[in-house]
Amino acid sequence: MAVGKSAVGRALAKRLERRFVDLDRVIEKSEQMKVKDIFSRKGEAYFRRSEKQKLAQVLEQENQVIATGGGVVMDEDNIRLLREKSLLICLTASAEVLLKRAGTGARRPLLKGGDRRERIEELLKQREKNYAQAHAAIDTSDLTVEEIVEKIVGLASRGQ
Repeated sequence: MAVGKSAVGRALAKRLERRFVDLDRVIEKSEQMKVKDIFSRKGEAYFRRSEKQKLAQVLEQENQVIATGGGVVMDEDNIRLLREKSLLICLTASAEVLLKRAGTGARRPLLKGGDRRERIEELLKQREKNYAQAHAAIDTSDLTVEEIVEKIVGLASRGQ
């Protein structure tokens, strides 16, 4: 969360002349409610099931750039699908940078309650092993969107 997935995804899709797909928006459209509302009304488990289903559907299409939520890789089937059917890039940033970018965290259900910095650090630690399964990782802490896009284009051209 707050690493720049949507901004980078949109810019990358434009650069590559591909369709941009934000998986959270696909889920919101299907459920007719915002992610934070799905979490509060139906729970995280329900959201993750919907996320898994929509990811499989989205990955059936080609010529697109997909931005997934950070938790999508907590499911081994999702990681397998993403690795098989796409160039899986993990965008990262330091906890300090993520805290600043996340703002108040009001729109981020996983940051509700408790110390937000602690929660970010906890999520990073929980997801670290799964994030490491990406084809490549890019630390976005000190990069512009354009610089990140350049790095991804370079990775894609080398067949990473």
